[in-house]
Amino acid sequence: MTLPRRHILRAAGAAALILSPLPSGGRALGQAVRSDPAAPWAEAPAAAAHPDPRIRALAWAVLAPNPHNRQPWIAELPAAAPDTVVLRCDLDRRLPVTDPFDRQITIGLGAFAELFRLAAAAQGFATTVTPFPEGEPRPRLDGRPVALLRLAPGGVPDPLFAHAARRRSVKRPYDMARPVPPEALAALATQVAAPGRFGGTIAPDQVAAIRGLAWRAWQTEATTGPAHLESVDLMRMGREAVAAQPDGISIYGPGLDEAVAAGQITREAMLPGRPGYDIMVARYAPMLEATPAYVWTSTPGNSRAEALASGRDWLRLNLAATGLGLSLHPVSQALQEFPEMAEHYAEAQAMLGQGGTVQMLGRLGYGPAVPPTPRWPAATRIRPA
Repeated sequence: MTLPRRHILRAAGAAALILSPLPSGGRALGQAVRSDPAAPWAEAPAAAAHPDPRIRALAWAVLAPNPHNRQPWIAELPAAAPDTVVLRCDLDRRLPVTDPFDRQITIGLGAFAELFRLAAAAQGFATTVTPFPEGEPRPRLDGRPVALLRLAPGGVPDPLFAHAARRRSVKRPYDMARPVPPEALAALATQVAAPGRFGGTIAPDQVAAIRGLAWRAWQTEATTGPAHLESVDLMRMGREAVAAQPDGISIYGPGLDEAVAAGQITREAMLPGRPGYDIMVARYAPMLEATPAYVWTSTPGNSRAEALASGRDWLRLNLAATGLGLSLHPVSQALQEFPEMAEHYAEAQAMLGQGGTVQMLGRLGYGPAVPPTPRWPAATRIRPA
């Protein structure tokens, strides 16, 4: 099937999505203000009406977890290969300060590939994922493909996919009166496949040790000027700003929109010594304190392919936790590789690495219901090739 340069994705009950090709530089078009920044969460199931199974799966894949909600994916649809998606990194959406080697970005791309695979399997398609078909770029990602995703008939639906629409990253205090049962950790462990390794704990002493490390690492990021400014620059403040650019760190909703309009919440207010910064610190510490369990993943080495596989594992842990009624929130500051974090990074590797590389660390517990994170529509992340 040859895709036109402008393709309309129509589905009953959903707004039309226009498939606009990305320019050669990779920046998405279609940046007009949308009334609902979370609309792609409803558009994903509605995409079942589209005739191209790749687009049906991509509508789900864009909902994958990823660092700082950068949504760093570009999906190319080769006209000559109607069964194939070429997954690339949008190089403008990396995190050069806190993720200087693009390891975390690669994990996000791995989560995207796995959610694509699960969505395709639900349609009866099997997906072959070929990591870095033109080689693993070092020290950072470049324009080469991150993976080839090739569809073929015969996919077997995975029960995890049933939880995809409800998956959230719950950045709130968890219910300390509800301990995480050991059976839950055992169930989560089954979702991590080689080369990945699963780790988890509900032991109070170990939870306290990891919590202390996570807090010290967060403080280091928050007090390291360039690292903190990277997050501040990605803050989208107020519904209109979030709707216009639904990636990065969204600050909107009842009360927040009014504060943004009144000039009380600004980027300047989030800098050290300012009121917004103090509020952020005051909220983060009690959130970490209300953590009954931690989970983490590691790999024997630190190759690009292992980071991509870690994204697969992290997505599956998210979905499995959702199915168990649990909440998961990544707290991977200690795994960042910028110089000021080196002491915490070494401590995390020694504490959790099992002789390999810790790839992800997250809080686990019973958290409140939260709304979905804003997303760019799938159409804005697709380009013909």
